[in-house]
Amino acid sequence: MWVTADGHIRQELRADGRYDEARGDRRSAYTGSYRVDGTRIDYRDDTGFTADGEFVDIDTLHHGGYVFHRE
Repeated sequence: MWVTADGHIRQELRADGRYDEARGDRRSAYTGSYRVDGTRIDYRDDTGFTADGEFVDIDTLHHGGYVFHRE
């Protein structure tokens, strides 16, 4: 589980290559698939929208202007 410092965004990266992102009280606000290549992560949500992020270290992920920490 990856979480912003304020806990507003929570992103579960599952072992099967799927993710589920909650925002505030909205569970499963975004769902889709992801792929990791080195320190880069590429997302494709179920509507076709794509995004990417970067693992800064083992416990820090930068994505969409947010900083996530491993929980």
